[in-house]
Amino acid sequence: MTKPARSGPYFCGIDAAMDVVSGKWKSLILWELHHHGTRRFAELRRGLPGVSEKMLIQHLREMEADGLVHREVYREVPPKVEYSLTEHGTSLNTALAALGEWGTARIQRIGADRVFAHAAGHSEEDS
Repeated sequence: MTKPARSGPYFCGIDAAMDVVSGKWKSLILWELHHHGTRRFAELRRGLPGVSEKMLIQHLREMEADGLVHREVYREVPPKVEYSLTEHGTSLNTALAALGEWGTARIQRIGADRVFAHAAGHSEEDS
């Protein structure tokens, strides 16, 4: 079952925003859906190397409850489920853009390695 959306109390706007993007994979799920559009579960999992099936399911359920992700179930055999960003999820991605730019600059500043999921159809230009 999907747990109810979180609703505070919050100290400030950052607190409320971090509540819905907390967890290692949520911001990456947002990025994946923003850059690649509607994705099936297996496509999301391939696009996020290292995420477990359990964690991806948990985060997708929470994000759906928070109104960030839309889950469309097609009644066919085998069952088909697709995930896409809602308008609310798209607006959160827009808000996170500046944080992504800051992170890219940090990667360059400290000389950190970057991981590219070429097998999932990503390229260096996608970041």
